Amino acid sequence: MLEQEFGGKVTTTYIESVPEGPDAARVIRQYAQQGYKVIFATSFGYMDPMLEVARDFPDIYFEHCSGFKTAPNMSTYFGRMYQPRYLSGIVAGKMTKKNIIGYAAAFPIPEVIRGINAFTLGARSVNPDVQVRVVWTSTWFDPVKEREAAVALLDAGADIIAQHQDTTEPQKAAKERRLFSIGYDSDMRGFVGDSVLVSPVWNWGAYYVDTLKAILNGTWKTHQYWGGLKEGIVELSAFSPTVPQAVKDMVSEKQQAILNGSWDVFYGPIKDQGGKEVVAAGSKMSDAEMLNMSFFVEGVIGKAGK
Repeated sequence: MLEQEFGGKVTTTYIESVPEGPDAARVIRQYAQQGYKVIFATSFGYMDPMLEVARDFPDIYFEHCSGFKTAPNMSTYFGRMYQPRYLSGIVAGKMTKKNIIGYAAAFPIPEVIRGINAFTLGARSVNPDVQVRVVWTSTWFDPVKEREAAVALLDAGADIIAQHQDTTEPQKAAKERRLFSIGYDSDMRGFVGDSVLVSPVWNWGAYYVDTLKAILNGTWKTHQYWGGLKEGIVELSAFSPTVPQAVKDMVSEKQQAILNGSWDVFYGPIKDQGGKEVVAAGSKMSDAEMLNMSFFVEGVIGKAGK
């Protein structure tokens, strides 16, 4: 996307599968020493290594995805994935027949908890009887464990599988049972087929383009970016043909409310698992509260921790 936008003005490169820890610092430092002027680090565990290198190269721009530490030449960026998560929950809530949705989840950190809660709120907004059952895998990318988690949820009665994971194995496990799923990251229909009802997806390129424009015109300043549907960094994929038009219309109505700023996901009233009101009617959660979320909302079955 950067190369298309800027033509010959920008040259990009990347390296995959860099372990979090000392190796990350080595790779980031190597890019800096090779003369790259902007470096993006795209996993939470790269935060401290990037900060370490940024201090040694004050004339290079460093951008860290999902973290919270900054420096004069290092910013953070992330997306409000909870928004399309909520919308995908509406689809799942209308499409489930058993009112049991399984959710294969990575780690009990605020990002993942926030997504599960948003998804559950979306599902229960159209189907108050829905339960969302969570299984933790303590992995971001482990095909075997993610499949095992999905199979356990299916065996426990779930007829739709959702996930905060980075493989398609939960989707495949649902398809093998002739059941539906909700994807994540990218449009998983391309890998699994129309059993994937819809996917909340990332569009990092939108942020990369804006960042490079700011750098090139001299307006870049260190920041902590958290964009949403309106900014285009998160989106909802195309729907499976199996999703009825009436359900698409429900999603469109809520999406429009988010886009025009009249409503957002964590507006009250919201209750936690135990039925205690955590957000009163007429109130909304602040960004700080959302970014530190550690509880599950009503309707989630599982523990918001290990």
